[in-house]
Amino acid sequence: MKKSLIALAVLGAIAGAAQAQSSVTIYGIVDTGIVYTSKVFNASTGTTGSKFSVNSGVIQGSRLGFKGVEDLGGGLKALFQLEAGFSNDTGALQGDKGSTNLFRRKSVVGLGGNFGSVLLGRQTDILDDVSQWTSVQDFGGVTGSVGHNLDRLEGTRTNNSIRYNTPDLSGFTGSAIYGFGEAAGQTSNGQSFGLGGQYANGPLGLFAAYYQSKKGTTPSDVSLTNNAPAFAGAAGDTALKTFSLGASYQAGPARLYGNWSRVKQPLATAVTATTPLVTSGLQPNVFIIGGINNNKADIFELGVNYAVTAPLHLLASVQHSRLTFVDAGSSKGKLTQVNLGTDYFLSKRTDLYAFVSNLRAKNTFNPGVFGDSTLNDNNQTSVAVGIRHKF
Repeated sequence: MKKSLIALAVLGAIAGAAQAQSSVTIYGIVDTGIVYTSKVFNASTGTTGSKFSVNSGVIQGSRLGFKGVEDLGGGLKALFQLEAGFSNDTGALQGDKGSTNLFRRKSVVGLGGNFGSVLLGRQTDILDDVSQWTSVQDFGGVTGSVGHNLDRLEGTRTNNSIRYNTPDLSGFTGSAIYGFGEAAGQTSNGQSFGLGGQYANGPLGLFAAYYQSKKGTTPSDVSLTNNAPAFAGAAGDTALKTFSLGASYQAGPARLYGNWSRVKQPLATAVTATTPLVTSGLQPNVFIIGGINNNKADIFELGVNYAVTAPLHLLASVQHSRLTFVDAGSSKGKLTQVNLGTDYFLSKRTDLYAFVSNLRAKNTFNPGVFGDSTLNDNNQTSVAVGIRHKF
């Protein structure tokens, strides 16, 4: 009897220790708002009008994720993360163009330790990480169309990739990513790579990051797949180069930030000014800013997050994009968006938000604050009121 009790106790201790060495976390975000947008183009009537909608992912994309870690001993850990994106307003999965990827947002496995971490699979690059120092942290998708979808600060995935992240080195963290095009005998076909770093020291945050991708049969850069008609050239030709530089500073209750991005698209092709964005087969929020494909864009931003009280934050930002187009008849264009908002935290996991944004276009199409183009009208205002819950 005593031997049986001892055996059970030993087995229980071993099971408890094994369970303590590994863990799996289920997490998610549900973010949905009611949105009013002025002057939205209606392809059926050929006119513009006001639009009311329920939008999922106003600040952050709604998602369901699983992540885990297993202690392998000696400071080495096995890591994995699977993250699916969905539209809370319809319940549908969000996938790439022509696809319904289950784990569209992230699908990685790898190892971590004192050396940092190495991850394999579908993932974002460091430009997604450093968005914490930009308006993406406060306004999220509200600032996507005016430029952050283009400069990748909204987070764009790289398929078939390997990514290395350094450990925290006295406030500095760096990262490098490489995406395989997976074409036999053609290493550069669909290839991509990026690198950068960020520095956090007390109230100060700094970042610099770069990403480059090439056209291919199965390009690792997902943005090239989603916007395939927008590029000329041959497999292996460079289709995208983007560089971002920025800073953030916490001055008492106010977080101030500013950044600049330059995006080049050497293979950009012209889209005629008479082609409506909604029927062109291209995605205006990503590469076709203004309706005519641009081969260079400079995106500038300034913003502030002011904490009136711990739960109540007042937000403001302005983005200005200067675009150079392939089309010789409209070589230059400008987009300027002003955003005001408030974010009230009911708890650490639930907040209510309200935003108003005005997007103005000069010598270019207006892509719309939430991707609802005005077509030929240069001015659009959008108001969003919503709730975000994290679990």
